[in-house]
Order: sequence, then C-alpha cells, then structure tokens
Amino acid sequence: MKFRLFRILTIILSFFFLTGFVPIFSFVGPGLTVLTSGNIYKASAQFIVNQRIEKETGKNSLTLIKETLIEETDKKAYKNSIDEDLRQLVETRIKMTRQKLDNQNLNKLLKKRIEVTRSILDLNKTTQ
Repeated sequence: MKFRLFRILTIILSFFFLTGFVPIFSFVGPGLTVLTSGNIYKASAQFIVNQRIEKETGKNSLTLIKETLIEETDKKAYKNSIDEDLRQLVETRIKMTRQKLDNQNLNKLLKKRIEVTRSILDLNKTTQ
C-alpha cells in the first residue's frame, strides 16, 4: 500500500517538475494559506487575484512586484544622481560668486584706505 502511494506521488511530482508545469507555484501560495489559516475564502481570493494579475500582465504577482520595486529604486537612484549633480553645480557657483564678492570688497577696502591715506598725507602736507 505504501509503495503504491509512493509510486503515484512520484509520477505526479515528476509530471509537475519534468514537464515545466509552472502553475504549480500559483497553487502553493493559496494552499499554504488554507493550511495555516484554515480560511478557504482568503485562499480562493488570493488565487483569483494571482490569476487575474498573470492574465493582465503575463507575469506572476511576485515577479510584477519585484520589477516594480526595481524600477522605483532605479528612478530614485537617477533622481538622487541628478540632485547630487545640481547640488555640486550650485556649490561651485556659490564659491565662485563669493570669491568675486571678496575680491570686490577687497578692492573697495583697498581704494578706501588709499583715499584715507592720501587725505591724511594731503592734510598734514609733510614734505620730505
């Protein structure tokens, strides 16, 4: 009796794995839901949703979620790289502007000191 049951299970399992019968995985999830929760309605709904997703997109739900997450990650990485480039550009422009302003302020200060010095020299009218 045990040998006969073993033979039947072996034939069924070999059919699933050797013929490329992939939909077995779509039965595993709802089957586990029935076994763990005992809720047949929940398992049925899960199976129907998975089948509908596969019919609409041609992908199972796990693959669809994985690809969606990868696309979102790529979009964020691209956005972060653009943000980083923009930040570096703004920083270099700020540094250049500060340097120009410092040079202008230094020139103004230098001119003012020269004027003050000339005025002091003119006021004292000292000769050498």
